Formats: sequence, C-alpha cells, structure tokens
Amino acid sequence: MEQELITYLKEFVSPARRQLFEKVVADRTRYATLVIEDLYQPHNISAVLRSCDCFGVQDIHVIENRNEYIENPEIAMGSSKWLNVVRHQKRPDNTRRTLKELKADGYRIVATTPHTNDVMLDDFDVQAGKFALVFGNEKEGISDDVRAEADEFLRIPMYGFTESFNISVSAALCLQHVAQQMRKLQVPWQLTSEEKNEILLVWLRRTIKNSPLIEERFRAER
Repeated sequence: MEQELITYLKEFVSPARRQLFEKVVADRTRYATLVIEDLYQPHNISAVLRSCDCFGVQDIHVIENRNEYIENPEIAMGSSKWLNVVRHQKRPDNTRRTLKELKADGYRIVATTPHTNDVMLDDFDVQAGKFALVFGNEKEGISDDVRAEADEFLRIPMYGFTESFNISVSAALCLQHVAQQMRKLQVPWQLTSEEKNEILLVWLRRTIKNSPLIEERFRAER
C-alpha cells in the first residue's frame, strides 16, 4: 500500500521534482547521524541543519536542556523540510538518555572536543560502524554527560591561535570529511528500500498542497 501511495502522490509533482527526489534520497544516509546539545544561537542551529542536508545526513538529534531549538529560516534555507529533526527535551537526565538510545540503536558516540584520548579527524575510522557525531554548545562545548557516555573523541586539526572553530563550521568540516570517506571506502552507508520509501513519502506530503485530501481520495478509491 505504501509503494502504491508513493506512486500515486508522485503524479502531483513535476517530473523534474520526482527525478530530484529520487537522486537525493539515493544519497541519503543514516550510517552517520549528528547530535547537537543545547545550542542557543538560532543561526548556528540552522547552519548545522543546512550542512546535514548538503552532505546527505538524514537524521539530526537536538538535545534541549536549557536552550530551546529555534530555527533561523533565512540561514536554514528550508533544509529542515528534508531532514528528520528529532527533538529530545523535558526528560530527566536528558543528554544521557538520548545518547544511550543512540547506542542501543548501534551508534558509536563520537564527541567532538580536544581530549587526551582523542583522534584527529583525518584518522577517524568510519569503517568501524555507524556513528553519531556530538557537538556541544557555543560557550561550554560538550557537557560532562557527553564525556561520560562518549565512546570516542574527535578533534579537528588547527594551526592558529584560536582554540576552536565555530560550532557550525566544526560540523561542516566533520560532515564533509566523513561523507567523502563513507563513499570512498564503500562502507554500508546507503538507506534500505524501506527507509527510502519512508523518506520519499514524507517529502511528497510536505511538498504537495492539500496532500491529506489527496490521500483520502487515494484510500477511497482502493
């Protein structure tokens, strides 16, 4: 039924849009995911979303402890429309619970921060299994809870006086590197057919005007 619905809804978008959807979903991945913890500047959150879309990372997890997720549409450029933005909020021990859930789903927790046991970005092993890149907020960086739950620590090489990159720049640098490495080393980064259909259906629903009414008509005809 889902495949039939997708085929039906595709008739309500242009051939060019259908072709674009198929091309983009073929490049999407859940082998890598991204986690941002307590960012408070909307332009940084929005720039990270935009980078995730550009590099094909479908899922982004937003941990909201003290700071609420707010998007800046002028910077995000509609990227959140094409992503799965999972918000984690209003739970005791919110950060740890989020990271434990990702671990239970098979992700390595990779914290991006200078650390005594860190690895440089160029040496990060993308072949060791799927991973979640975790970025802390603009002021304090990652929290003690992230440090406690992290399986690995990742550092971006720098050669100047400044101690760190802006969070959105850090995310873009990491995503660009791992996106290339995943494809170069042929790790199993592709989505399953079921995952592709799930995403295509969401995109079609978000694109087509009056899609709920169109779906009602589809189901009535079956």
